This record gives sequence, C-alpha cells and structure tokens, in this order.
Amino acid sequence: KGELVVNDRIDREALCGQSASCVLPLQVVLENPLSLHRIEVEIKDINDNSPSFHTKELSLEISESAAVGTRFPLESAEDSDVGSNSVKSYILIKNDCFTLKMKEVEDGKTVPELVLEKPLDRETKAVHQLLLTALDGGNPVMSGTSQITITVLDVNDNFPVFDKNVYKVSLEENTAKDTFVIKIAATDADEGLNAEVEFLFGSRTPESVLSVFEINSLTGEIRLKGDLDYERDTSYKIEITAKDKGVPRMESHCRLQIDVVDVNDKTPEIVLTSEPKPVREDSPTGTVVALLNARDADSGNNSKVTLRLPRGCPFALKPSFSNNYALVTSGVLDRESFSEYSIEITATDSGSPPLSSKKIIPVSITDVNDNPPIFTQSSYNVYLKENGVPGSILYSVSASDLDFGENAKISYSILDSKVQDVSVSSYVYINSDNGSIYSMHSFDYEKLKVFQIQVQAKDQGSPSLSSNATVHVFILDQNDNAPAVIYPSSAMGSLSHQRMPRSAKAGHLVTKVTAVDADSGHNAWISYKVAEATDASLFTVNLYTGEVRTKRAVSEQDDSSQRLLIEIRDDGEPVQSSTVTVSILLEDGLHEPILDLR
Repeated sequence: KGELVVNDRIDREALCGQSASCVLPLQVVLENPLSLHRIEVEIKDINDNSPSFHTKELSLEISESAAVGTRFPLESAEDSDVGSNSVKSYILIKNDCFTLKMKEVEDGKTVPELVLEKPLDRETKAVHQLLLTALDGGNPVMSGTSQITITVLDVNDNFPVFDKNVYKVSLEENTAKDTFVIKIAATDADEGLNAEVEFLFGSRTPESVLSVFEINSLTGEIRLKGDLDYERDTSYKIEITAKDKGVPRMESHCRLQIDVVDVNDKTPEIVLTSEPKPVREDSPTGTVVALLNARDADSGNNSKVTLRLPRGCPFALKPSFSNNYALVTSGVLDRESFSEYSIEITATDSGSPPLSSKKIIPVSITDVNDNPPIFTQSSYNVYLKENGVPGSILYSVSASDLDFGENAKISYSILDSKVQDVSVSSYVYINSDNGSIYSMHSFDYEKLKVFQIQVQAKDQGSPSLSSNATVHVFILDQNDNAPAVIYPSSAMGSLSHQRMPRSAKAGHLVTKVTAVDADSGHNAWISYKVAEATDASLFTVNLYTGEVRTKRAVSEQDDSSQRLLIEIRDDGEPVQSSTVTVSILLEDGLHEPILDLR
C-alpha cells in the first residue's frame, strides 16, 4: 500500500538529542517504474521530559559577613525536550534572605543566581534550606527540583558575653592558699575558634592583685595564691577580660569585687609614746610615769582593746583620747621596799576568740632621804685594858642607811660630853668614814673605870638625817700595882721594931702586917708569907690576915733579937709583891700592951 508505518516507539531525545529540529531522512524505492524518492519525517517534540538538575542536593557555604546583593550562581536544570518544552523558568521557595535572579550567558541561555537580600547571621540561623524548582514550557508543565543547603560560615562578629556584669564574693582574711574563689563564665555566640573563650586579668591589674589571685585561662576559675590581709586591703576590684580566638579577637570585660572579711588575726599592741621616767618615792598619787597607746590592726570589735594591770600594783591607767593612756601612780611608793617595778600591762581585744599581748614597762623609783642611819645596836659595851697604847682602836661602830646614793652616805662623829670634867674628845676620836673609835692616850683603871661616848651617824641627804648610839667603855684592870704596906707605916721606914716578952706562949700575937693593892679583883687579892727569919721555927704569918704569931713558946735559948722578912704578894698575872722587915726584941718581964694596930 506504500504506507509508512511507525515500527517502534519514537524518542526524539534519543534520536536527535538537543537538536532544535529532528528529521529522519528515508529513501524509498518504487518499482514499476523504478524510481527513488526521498522522504523526510520530522519528529515533533512533545513535553515528555521533566527538567532535572544534575545535583539534586546542592551545598553552599556563605560567610555571614557577605555583603547584601552578593550573587551566587546556581546549577542550571537540564530538560531533554526542546523548544517550548525545555526549561523556561525557575522558582525559589520563599525565604527571608535570598531571592532568585536569572543571568544571561552565551547563546542566549540563562542561569539562575541566588541574590543575598538580607545580611546573614549565623548566630540567628546557621543553615538555610532552599528548594529550587525548574519549570519547562510544556503543557502540562513539568518541573524538577534541587535542594540547596546553605551553611552560614561564622565570622568573629560576637563578643564573649559574661553571665554577670559584676561578680561579688566575700573571703575571710585567713582563707588558705589555693582555695577556690569563684568561677567566671562567659559564652560566645560564634563557633569554633571564634567561640573559644580565654579568661585573663585586665591589662591594668596591679601587682597587688596578681600576687594574691590567679585565674585559670580555660575554665575561668579564680583561686587564692597569696595571703589576704584585711588590714592591707579590705576589698579588691578586679577587671576580668574574656577573649575569643577569632581573627580579629573579640573581647569583653566584667568586674569582680572580692570583699575581705576581717578575722581577729592581729594581736593588740602596746606602744610607748614616751619613755617611763624615774619616779620619786614621795611622789603624790596621780603622778604621770609614762604615756602609751593601745592599738589593734583589726577592725570593728576586733580592734577594740582593753588594758589591764596586775592586782596590787601601785599604778593605774588613766585613759586619754584615741586609745591613749597615762600610766600614773595610785599608791604609796617606797624605794626601800621596791626600788624598781616591772609593770606588766595586758592588752586584750574584743574579738572572738580574743587575742592578747603583754608589755613590761620598767619604772625605777628614785630615792628620797626618808630613812635615818640605823646603828646595829642602840648601845655598845666596850671592854678596854688599862695601860693600852695611845692611838689603838677601841671599837668600830657601824650604821646602815636604807636610802641610796648620797642619802645613804654616812659620816660618824662623837657628840661632845664630859668625862671627869674633861671633854670626851680628849680621850677618844672617831674615823668619820668607817666609825672606828681610837684612844687618845693610855687609860688607868685606878683613875677611870667607865665612861660613855655618844656617837652620831649622819647621812649626806638634804636635809640630812641622823641617829645616835651610846658606847659604854669599861676599863679592865691590869695588875700594875704592887701591894702597898699600910702597917707598919712607911713613916717608920722599911724596918719595924716590935717587942715581946720571953714568957709568950705559942700563938702569941706579935704584930699584924697590913697591906692594900690599888688594883681590883684577883689583882688585889693579897697573901702574906715569911720570906726570911732568924728562927723560922719561932714565928709564922697568917697567909690572909698578915698576923704574926709565935709558933711555939719562947725558950731561954732563943736569941733576944729576931728578924722577919715578910713578903706580900697579890694574885695578879704577873704577880706583884713587896716586902716589909719586922724586928722583934725578946725581953724579960715586959708587960706593956701591944700597940693599938690600925
């Protein structure tokens, strides 16, 4: 029949691709008559292909610092159809930041471009999801889509933000080293290095802070590394800087206030504002001795100081102004009892627990001449042998004075008095420095047996004080006198003539020799004995009375003239003696009485 029949499904895109016209040339041979004919079959396009994107999901990275109006080319969609059935338009899903514009390229083609209509802010929205739709011109319209994911690249456009503008913390001043103080927190809305925050003290932070506190640059932890002292710094105001690691680095600041809480760690102190002066022992009550100040480096109750003196102390504290005090006398002073006081003052604060300290203030008491010299005895007995060497020491008196210095220097003197109507100073003299008493001449017991010396001890004070003592001087007898014969009297001479009758019997009293001794005691005890005799058998002398008697009756053979040498001795040491010679005449018929003996 010569019908040209479609033998298989015709696909223009497979046959002709993107060619605008698609013609299939056929050569047909006709027989009878034989002839050759050319037939062109034009394949008409129908909209049987949807637009498609080579990349179904497109990823873009756009910096958040990109300027408004910046364009970003997109991939064009492909449509195997041609003509009006090919891609005609693009649609972008509605969004806040991007719009879609077409850009013409060579051969009249256009490509879609994203246009930034509004600044990007990664911190507000880090990822934008857009749907790009390509539409062809067929009927019905066919479309293809591409998912566009836009990642907003961070720009270091955010400062680190502290969770507080001002941090406050209190620390006791005795807080131990390495104690955790506070953690500073800051966040950065950026990401990556732009969001990594480093903490540090402000650039103008003084050394007084850096030596006490340290900050961990990574964690923001602040620890104590030094000693706190409320008395040095009551509060620290520290600037903290937080920096990110972006380029350029962004930083922000906050303030940390650390208040130091006072702890009673300072011991009260007593300071002398004037050195203590010596005090006269007769000073009236209330005399100022020294000025002092009580201080405590703490504050509040911890710095309130009270002072205390020991009980029984003759001093008191008189408060003045601003913790100043005057140390004054409050009782009777006596240098002789206490010449120096070590006054222990205790200072105690009002802290809890309280702290205290002590200070010893030496106060010396100066002497006043209020004590007279005192002798070791009110009276002295001195025993002195007679016939001593003139100028020899009799005795040394001693006095002491409880005062001091010139007030205690003693000079000795003898008060004038009479001894046997003669001034005592002619008998003795005294060394004014040491109280030694010396004799002026030799004493004779037989003339002077006892006398008194009034000795005065006088100090050098002003006015001077004195006291007296009596020295009783007793002269001791020495055996310096021989017995003196009273009878027979010396007027008779050394020879005494006595008469006696030849008729005298034994025991007849011939005579009595009498002697005295000017000495005393044993030195005056007298004894008599016959030293020599014409006839020792005829006479005897009584040892104690001196009576001369016959030992036997006189005989005719006895000589008429008898002679006796009688020795008279005392009992002293050495013995003193004297003699008397008695001549006796023996007569017959003698009746006259014996002479009355005195």
